[in-house]
Amino acid sequence: MLGQDVLALADALEISQFAFCGLSLGGAIGQWIAAHAPERITHLVLANTSPQFVPRANWETRIAAVLKGGMSAVVDVAMQRFFSPDTLAKQSPHVASIRSVFLGTDPVGYTGCCAALRDMNHVDLLKKIKTPTLVISGDRDVATPWTGHGERLAQEIPGAKALHLAAAHLSNIERPHSFTTALLEFLPPQPAGDANSLHAGFEKRRAVLGDAHVDKAIAATTEFTREFQELITRYAWGTIWSRPQLDQRTRRLLVLAVTASLGRWEEFALHVRTGLAGELEVCDLKEVLLQTSVYAGVPAANTAFQVAAEQIEKAD
Repeated sequence: MLGQDVLALADALEISQFAFCGLSLGGAIGQWIAAHAPERITHLVLANTSPQFVPRANWETRIAAVLKGGMSAVVDVAMQRFFSPDTLAKQSPHVASIRSVFLGTDPVGYTGCCAALRDMNHVDLLKKIKTPTLVISGDRDVATPWTGHGERLAQEIPGAKALHLAAAHLSNIERPHSFTTALLEFLPPQPAGDANSLHAGFEKRRAVLGDAHVDKAIAATTEFTREFQELITRYAWGTIWSRPQLDQRTRRLLVLAVTASLGRWEEFALHVRTGLAGELEVCDLKEVLLQTSVYAGVPAANTAFQVAAEQIEKAD
């Protein structure tokens, strides 16, 4: 039923093919779709999941506990399985958020999903999966440890790749950057010819530096500088700035720290000015320059504070 729901949603959105990433129960759903509707799936990511969630008695116990005492009856046990002790000890806001979502889950829907996992057996389906597959396992996952779970998926699904993360069951939350990077590296890159990468570079350049600056740079381009302008637009903006592993705000801060450290003051002033017009606030500038003073020296930070102050005054 859950697999059919996914296909029905894709149909409603008119998506004929898609990559599917599923964690735990989501991974069980992904296995079913890849085996029963292989023409719909281009790539499959199975995270912290299993072809068979045994023993059945564990699910019977959990279902009985929830039906009697609601979600609060199992929330503490669930959190200990979702997250590693280190994460729980840090009182991460992500833990609090997941706990809140868990407690707000409909007990009837939850126990229905428990019953689905209790009865599920995809062992015989695995060899039928021909979709390129990535299996992600958490080294601290006590719910679906590598041995007997992820290992079996990786061995039985033809050509499957495996990745181990230092995480418990919710590996996408405990190791979000590693998890997302693994997905991006596994999925095929979007096709982009030379002209497309230049176009994408101009779009990103405008998003970061503003139309006025880019229009001025284009107007000042000569035959002598044209290839250089295309080079930085294509590779700096269309490639590096467009990588999704870091958000735009983080990249702005990195540029400020590096340009201040190297004394590239014209570039530094440009990124202070455009940063304040974008995602950055004055407090962000102060923090990145205090950090710069420690690692690049007080003279560099002193000049940087002066240049930044001039740009802040102009912005006001």
